Amino acid sequence: MGCANSVSEAEPPASNADGGTKNQPSNPSNPIAEFDCSMGKFKAEIFLERVPLTASNFIDLCQSGFYEGIHFHRVIPDFMNQFGCPLAKNPKAPKAGTGGPPDGDFLNLQTGQKETRSNGGNIKDEHVSKDTNCPGSLSMANTGQPNSGGSQFFINVSANSNLDWFSPGSSKHPVFGQVIENYELCVLISQVKTQADNPVQPIRMKSITITNLPPVANV
Repeated sequence: MGCANSVSEAEPPASNADGGTKNQPSNPSNPIAEFDCSMGKFKAEIFLERVPLTASNFIDLCQSGFYEGIHFHRVIPDFMNQFGCPLAKNPKAPKAGTGGPPDGDFLNLQTGQKETRSNGGNIKDEHVSKDTNCPGSLSMANTGQPNSGGSQFFINVSANSNLDWFSPGSSKHPVFGQVIENYELCVLISQVKTQADNPVQPIRMKSITITNLPPVANV
């Protein structure tokens, strides 16, 4: 489910018949994330070779256990599911959606270089790969300001190309992965009963497991 097929970084994504768009084909050497939440499991390819800083940040947070026990705090049908705020360990936290990871360093798994989270756990915007916010894509959340992404991301359940970093609009959200197994669960999550977009029945992330990791670069 979701995006497939090819698109060059030098040209805009091609349109699908349903109004969505296509991303580049999957890379079998990319890491795989298995999400195990209270509603079930799904898997996503993580685009390490396309957005190594963003992907390595996500992988580091997964491996540290950062995401365990956090709840989806904002889900909207025909739009997206947002996740990753540490304040949402309390599923009804009024400030859920405003938190991020601690400042610190992590390893860029593509280059072997040290990367940094700073100013509230934020990383630099990685606007390098023209992957669109199509159904099933994983995309970085931010405050609307440059370099304000950290641990929060969203899973698109609709074609949201207006959120692409290379779109003409003000919203700039780089894609760093694609659901490759059980996308239907992501759609179901977006359709649960909510109050102010927050699930009435909390949806808790038990774990996110990363497999197919590359050997660490020697530099």
